[in-house]
Amino acid sequence: MSNNNQKPAEQANLGEALSRTEQFFTNNKKGIIAALAAIIVIVVGIFVIKSTVIEPRQTKAAEALFPGEQYFNSNEYQKALDGDDYGYQGFVTVAKQYKGTKAAKLANAYAGLCYAQLEDYSSAIAYLSKFSAKDKTVTPSVLGALANCYAETDQLDKAGATFLAAAKKAKDKLFTPYFLLQAGIIFESAGNQAKALDCYNRIKNSYSASAQASDADKYITRINAVK
Repeated sequence: MSNNNQKPAEQANLGEALSRTEQFFTNNKKGIIAALAAIIVIVVGIFVIKSTVIEPRQTKAAEALFPGEQYFNSNEYQKALDGDDYGYQGFVTVAKQYKGTKAAKLANAYAGLCYAQLEDYSSAIAYLSKFSAKDKTVTPSVLGALANCYAETDQLDKAGATFLAAAKKAKDKLFTPYFLLQAGIIFESAGNQAKALDCYNRIKNSYSASAQASDADKYITRINAVK
């Protein structure tokens, strides 16, 4: 695969990974997080190369990452993490070896998603929290997956705060209300009615045309009824 084609593919594959992982959490939620309705779509981008000095390292990092994406897409999560006998070293090693590259950042995200699929949520949190990027679609998606992992480990305050961070990063009419609703549900589950009500009211006031608006109205009514 050529360098120009491989890089956008990595962004697209990460988008599919995030969507599948969030759906996995939805299907296995213990009544804490509402059903996940939206499939996260990643705007395919090209890695920005700022100097010819780092070009070879960026290319090697992208090539090192590619086999892991194939294993991930085949649900071979442990092999995607650890590597194989044919030269692929695994997401964990790629993230360390090529630290500072775009591919290394994606490797951290993939590693976190693999651990989440394997229900090792503590490790998932460790790797997802390492991901750092300015992409307005990938970053909110990773934060959403991280918030779900916090919820799975009963860290509800962190889960709610991370959903709020995802909503702030998303800055759009599709994903911001979705993340706000998740944050509200988490806060309400934790007994923080004030924060939950704030999230629901933000949806009602700023995203009244969203798919989440009707749910927000119901939850507002429910909270006000027990005041």
